[in-house]
Amino acid sequence: MQKIIAEYLGHELPRINAFLKDETDKLDSSVRPPIQHVLAAGGKRLRPLLTLLAARALGAKNDAALPLACSLEFLHSATLLHDDILDEADLRRGRQSAHIIYGRSETILAGDVLLALANRLVAGYGEPRLTDILSEAIMRTATGEVKEIANVRNTELSNEDYLDIITGKTAYLFQAACECGAIIAGCPKEVEDAAHNYGLYLGIAFQLVDDALDYVSPSDVSGKPSGGDLREGKLTLPLIGYFAQLEPARREELEDKFRQNLLSEKETADILHEITALNLPQQTREAARSYVDQAREALKKFPDTPEREVLDSILDFVLSREK
Repeated sequence: MQKIIAEYLGHELPRINAFLKDETDKLDSSVRPPIQHVLAAGGKRLRPLLTLLAARALGAKNDAALPLACSLEFLHSATLLHDDILDEADLRRGRQSAHIIYGRSETILAGDVLLALANRLVAGYGEPRLTDILSEAIMRTATGEVKEIANVRNTELSNEDYLDIITGKTAYLFQAACECGAIIAGCPKEVEDAAHNYGLYLGIAFQLVDDALDYVSPSDVSGKPSGGDLREGKLTLPLIGYFAQLEPARREELEDKFRQNLLSEKETADILHEITALNLPQQTREAARSYVDQAREALKKFPDTPEREVLDSILDFVLSREK
C-alpha cells in the first residue's frame, strides 16, 4: 500500500475500529459472535475511508462523517456474511467463514442485523438523501448478487452482462461511500456528481482486479483458494476471454463440461494454467485501468487538498494490489 494511504489509514483506522466495536458491543449477545468474527478478520476498511476522505476533501469538519463512514463498513460486512453462505466459501481472509463456525441461520440473521444497524446510523443524520442513496446501494448490491447466481455456469454471459453484475455487486457501495461523503460536506451538485462517478468507476476497477487476482494470487496471500471463481462456476472476464479464444470444437467440449460441472481437477488446473499463460488476468487489470482513468478524471472536480491526494493514490493502489 502506498505510503500516503498507509499514513492516513494509520491515523483513521483506530478510530474506525473503535466506533465499529462500540456499536457492535451494544448489540444483543446472541448476534454478536458472527459479527465480531467478520469484523475481526480485518480488511482494508476502504469503504469507510472513502467516505471520510470524500467528506473532508470537500469541506466536512472533524468527525461529522464517522458514523456514516462506519455504516458503509457494516453494510459491506453484512454482504460478506451473506456472500460466503451463497458461495459456500470455507475461508474469508484466511480464516474460517462465520457460517462454518456459527451456522448458516445464525450468520444470515447476523448479516440482517448489520444491515439494520447501518440504516439506523444513516437515519440518525436526518438527511433523506443519505438514506435514499444507501438504500439504493443495498438494493443494487443484492440485485447484482442475484444476477451473478442466476448466471452461474452460463457460458453465454457477455462482457456487458458481466460488467452489469460487478457494477451491482461491488461498485454501488463504493459509489454510495463517496457520494454520501460529498453530501455531508454540503458541496455543489456538480461536485456531488464527481464524487458519485469517482466511487462508481473505482468500484468497477476494484472488482475487475479482484477477478484477475482470483486466478493468480496464491491462497496464502489472498486468504482464499486460487481459481475459486472457476470452481464455483462464475464467469468473470479472464474465463470469458479464455472461452472466446478457443477453437470451436474445444470450446464446445469445455463449455459443456463447465455448464454441467463435470470438469476434472486436472482439466480445471489446466484451464487455470492456460488462463495465466494467455495473460488474461493482466488483460483484466488493463480493463480496470480504463475505469481508474475515468475515476481520476472525476477527481479533478475536487479542490486541491491532502485528502484528494490520498483519493488519487487509492486509484493506483487498486490497480497494483495483490490481495
